[in-house]
Amino acid sequence: MSGTTNPFLHLVEALDPKDPQQCFFNLSKLGDPRYERLPFSVRVLLESAVRNCDGFLVKKEDVESILNWKQTQAQTVEVPFRPSRVILQDFTGVPAVVDFAAMRDAVTQLGGDPEKINPVCPADLVIDHSIQVDFNRKTDSLQKNQDLEFDRNKERFQFLKWGSKAFRNMRIIPPGSGIVHQVNLEYLARVVFNQDGLYYPDSLVGTDSHTTMIDGLGVLGWGVGGIEAEAVMLGQPISMVLPQVVGYKLYGTPDTFITSTDIVLTVTKHLRQVGVVGKFVEFFGPGVSQLSIADRATIANMCPEYGATAAFFPVDDVSVKYLEQTGRDAEKLDYITKYLKAVAMFRDYNDVSQDPDFTQVVEMDLSAVVPCCSGPKRPQDRIAVSDMKSDFDSCLAAKQGFKGFAVAPESHHASEPFQFNGADYSLSHGSVVIAAITSCTNTSNPSVMLGAGLLAKKAVEAGLSVQPYIKTSLSPGSGVVTYYLKESGVMDYLFKLGFEVVGYGCMTCIGNSGPLPEPVVEAITKGDLVAAGILSGNRNFEGRVHPNTRANYLASPPLVIAYAIAGTVRIDFDTEPIAVNAQGKEVFLRDIWPTREEIQAVEREFVIPSMFKEVYEKIEKVNERWNALSAPSDKLYPWDPKSTYIKSPPFFTGLTMTLEPPRSITDAYVLLNLGDSVTTDHISPAGNIARSSSAARYLTDKGLSPRDFNSYGSRRGNDAVMARGTFANIRLFNKFLNKQAPRTLHLPSGETLDVFDAAERYQQAGSHLVILAGKEYGSGSSRDWAAKGPFLLGIKAVLAESYERIHRSNLVGMGVIPLEYLPGVTAETLGLTGLERYSVVLPELLEPRMLVDVKLDTGKSFQVRMRFDTDVELTYFLNGGILNYMIRKMSGK
Repeated sequence: MSGTTNPFLHLVEALDPKDPQQCFFNLSKLGDPRYERLPFSVRVLLESAVRNCDGFLVKKEDVESILNWKQTQAQTVEVPFRPSRVILQDFTGVPAVVDFAAMRDAVTQLGGDPEKINPVCPADLVIDHSIQVDFNRKTDSLQKNQDLEFDRNKERFQFLKWGSKAFRNMRIIPPGSGIVHQVNLEYLARVVFNQDGLYYPDSLVGTDSHTTMIDGLGVLGWGVGGIEAEAVMLGQPISMVLPQVVGYKLYGTPDTFITSTDIVLTVTKHLRQVGVVGKFVEFFGPGVSQLSIADRATIANMCPEYGATAAFFPVDDVSVKYLEQTGRDAEKLDYITKYLKAVAMFRDYNDVSQDPDFTQVVEMDLSAVVPCCSGPKRPQDRIAVSDMKSDFDSCLAAKQGFKGFAVAPESHHASEPFQFNGADYSLSHGSVVIAAITSCTNTSNPSVMLGAGLLAKKAVEAGLSVQPYIKTSLSPGSGVVTYYLKESGVMDYLFKLGFEVVGYGCMTCIGNSGPLPEPVVEAITKGDLVAAGILSGNRNFEGRVHPNTRANYLASPPLVIAYAIAGTVRIDFDTEPIAVNAQGKEVFLRDIWPTREEIQAVEREFVIPSMFKEVYEKIEKVNERWNALSAPSDKLYPWDPKSTYIKSPPFFTGLTMTLEPPRSITDAYVLLNLGDSVTTDHISPAGNIARSSSAARYLTDKGLSPRDFNSYGSRRGNDAVMARGTFANIRLFNKFLNKQAPRTLHLPSGETLDVFDAAERYQQAGSHLVILAGKEYGSGSSRDWAAKGPFLLGIKAVLAESYERIHRSNLVGMGVIPLEYLPGVTAETLGLTGLERYSVVLPELLEPRMLVDVKLDTGKSFQVRMRFDTDVELTYFLNGGILNYMIRKMSGK
């Protein structure tokens, strides 16, 4: 509550008259009929504005703008939002803590108090991105992978443990506990905060794009860049454009064989077609009440894949029952229900009188959903399972692209023999070499996990198996999953098919799939085969899952097992047997597929509150190696100059309290000429460090051998590695080279160089740099190094047709200018080749979304829009970035 300056204090009242010390802002007392017409998600924004209104960061006019949403949402109206908390994972959390440590140093050098650099709202960091599938198909795979994770990352873990002690309000969930979004759903979520005598809605931002998963529980949250999250942790509100809200009406009943994964892949494709980028999606209609919270969370999790900011399911009775099932205590359930009903944020999906106003309404009949996968290169490219075989065959023949591999017709049925463990096998196009039950998207959902277990049981009983060379793995999002899989008796059958627990973390979903067997890699390479990965994840961009799987499909956990048994994606399960057992009997998928009723019966019996309580009561203490880990206790971090994991970044070198006027871009060279859908995986890969890369050469010079390189994701605390890893993805398609490679053309010399080496030459010559790109630049994971890396390469601006929301704000946060072609204009329509030199004249007075002139050395000029969308973003840019702004502010001058 923002003190006595808050003009809405008259709304404060006790939730229970018997306990006058426990209060809330009763928005119903506004007496404004507009309130109950607002989408439920917008009501959360309104409550935050009312509670935090101080006349400075949050003004009374902001409250009016939100109340007047129906009129203002069609305009570009900026409002502040102060989330209740922040959540981080270790890949994005380490650089955030590194920045905090460096900011303390900078504030100290400017004469300020370093303790001011401290989270003022609760921040939870879950270590889940470090573990890899190095070992599988062994009884001790889990222990071996966890030991290797600790050995590789001890330095990072020591640093994080220092952060948990040095910074107030920061809790670390140790490695081996689960995946951040599943832990958030099952344990960290408050739904309603009860703090300092005040009730208010739980809300959050997170440094991972799939933070939206929590929207399935009725907690408003979304992903932001690590840079933006740091500002929120330091007490800054998020400055956001008041969003349009698309109402997504669900009705009908899913078929008995349909999984939540089938529903979310169908929703993803549909909403991509509708176009919801930058908007909230709010689900309503009688179909919602048919979905469990796990089903809703699966749909909300893939929100970034359909492009929305948030995918909100308001709290209802099903939400409260889930909280009870996951072990939340009765007292909390009581005040959660009372509070949300008092402020008209509790939903009855069957009551049409509660349906609010929406910007637009779209509908989906759940009974029309069919079993499906998505791929082979993008999560929005849904394919019915019945069409998988024909779709893959057409992709083989199609030209190189999102749905094409450009394989010559005479090679479509090529095969490559190889030996594995003394036996003969062969691979062909479409052969499955990775099958992973992974990712919080699905492992948080007991129905699909138990469905996979029951399918495994029926498959084993039918005499089926999975070929030993296929890299199978099961990486649950929490220990609860292992608990109920064991208790229900299906774990042994999963193990017999090769799906034993290999770790608790994101693993294959983020590219931590580990190495494939060498004979498999040799066969793929020798035959130039389009091998397949099948995973229950949320991302399948090129080069993400594994360098040797060019086709990657997202599927439900039961389908992951099915394709692993089949050994290929070139199968029509309706007409072809999944396999022939040792007795020569053909077994079809329909023979072993469990029904929804079978799954629900097992779930009711074995997924119980005591499991959640037992697992989560000890979550912060269960990892003995973490408990024994020593860490420094200084308030300022004692940087080790020899460290290759943790390094003080150069972002604040030479920072003073004086602001300089914006500098124009002059005669810039184009570092890279890129096309559409360049993802943050292309810009800042998370996977293995190639031995021939600039980052490898740097680490070798530091005395490391290749086996100690670890991954780019694990080294995000070291700017020298990450700058060299920028644009180091082997699947990066650069028009200068007209092929996929992590290299570019150094224009002055005409040499082809690694991207970092070319950028270094340009910087040594004092040249400005820009990037040309197409649509959806920066789509994919919310990865702040995808902005920090280009900044360190000397890139002053990106010129693209459109941007992914989080990545654009990250560029702004680093002081890189996002420029956007005007509607209907592209590099092609302008005849740009990238060989020109580019100048952008910045006027002294900048305004949000203003037009600026781009002048080429050829004499051509054109206008573009400068995508600083709010006054606050302009302030950050003028300070050289959001962190510089915060340091100046915290230095108290």
